[in-house]
Amino acid sequence: MSSENRALTVYHGSEKIIASPFFGGSKDNNDYGNGFYCSENADLAREWSVDENRDGFLNIYELDLSGLQILYLNGGSYSILHWLAVLLENRRFQLTAPLPREARRYLLTHFQVPYRDADIIVGYRADDSYFSFAADFLNGTISLAQLEEAMYLGKLGEQIVLKSEKSYRQIRFLDYEPVDASIWYPKREKRDRSARQRYFRQDREGWQKGQLYMPRILDEEIGPDDTRIQRIVY
Repeated sequence: MSSENRALTVYHGSEKIIASPFFGGSKDNNDYGNGFYCSENADLAREWSVDENRDGFLNIYELDLSGLQILYLNGGSYSILHWLAVLLENRRFQLTAPLPREARRYLLTHFQVPYRDADIIVGYRADDSYFSFAADFLNGTISLAQLEEAMYLGKLGEQIVLKSEKSYRQIRFLDYEPVDASIWYPKREKRDRSARQRYFRQDREGWQKGQLYMPRILDEEIGPDDTRIQRIVY
């Protein structure tokens, strides 16, 4: 974890105006648990704010990072398996077969992240498509390299999540903008559709000899220090 002395402009897409985000006001089963989920990308936040038949709001804030402990899940000593372990701890997965159940147990045991100590978490956003990609990896359908590549398909970028009471005290509401669903929902659907289409083309490549699939990770008890687990940069 690191600390920075700077301020960011961040955006939160919602069905309502949120002038005063408050600690504990979110759901526990979000990607990284209870927190206030933001982005530095205004257009992505606009997409997330709307539904097919519902307009939304782009909430705009200034976030002062001074003195905050920031956990970057997408860099440093963390791999995508650490990100997935955090996701498994918070999101609801239907794991009915022995392989994904054992995969969940293994990742939670060997790829734990001290994210509860962080004021801010920065990491991938897992919408429905990306959630299904992660489930495919747990089921042994795709390799680790394919999962890493899939996370870039829709260009969802990173989300910035406020996790502590201290971080909530350092966010300041600046303004809001109405978001028209007739404009931004099709953009969101196009992004998701493109990611799925590219993913299915990738999936049709079939079994990737020599790559790390979940059964191999389990059988060889591959841990976070193994040099074969490296974050791929695209």
